[in-house]
Amino acid sequence: MSDRLLVAVFATPVASFLLRYGKDLGYKAVLFEPDGARATDVEAGLEAVTTLPDLGADADVVVTDHDRSELGEVLKAVLDRPTRWVGVLGNPRHAGPHVAALKALDVPDREIARVHRPVGLNIGSRTPPEIAVATLAGLLADRNGRPGGFEFQ
Repeated sequence: MSDRLLVAVFATPVASFLLRYGKDLGYKAVLFEPDGARATDVEAGLEAVTTLPDLGADADVVVTDHDRSELGEVLKAVLDRPTRWVGVLGNPRHAGPHVAALKALDVPDREIARVHRPVGLNIGSRTPPEIAVATLAGLLADRNGRPGGFEFQ
């Protein structure tokens, strides 16, 4: 088992696919859902937790719902740890609500800049499985120091 950790934040259809495919790619895949009532529908073989797991330098964190009221607090807690990568799903044509939520919590701009948005490769994803594939492809490209897409170096 790899030391790589993939944490999907909030129970959503994208999170389910992200964790399933992430596990297939060698990640330890964990759903972080602070609302225990929402964390009950996790796929067999996947871990769901209601408190933020230990996040070290080999952890990738993807927030799968940018409309949750807990967004700012969750991201602040993630940014307080030495995670390798942090991202929030969302349409790049709209301002990311995470910025205002983090500013309201007095998170410094340099820390807010650690949050990637949009995430994944631009492949025109629309469905939860497509979004998960694009996100994981982007994470793999980043881990491997590659730009993603069809540019080969």
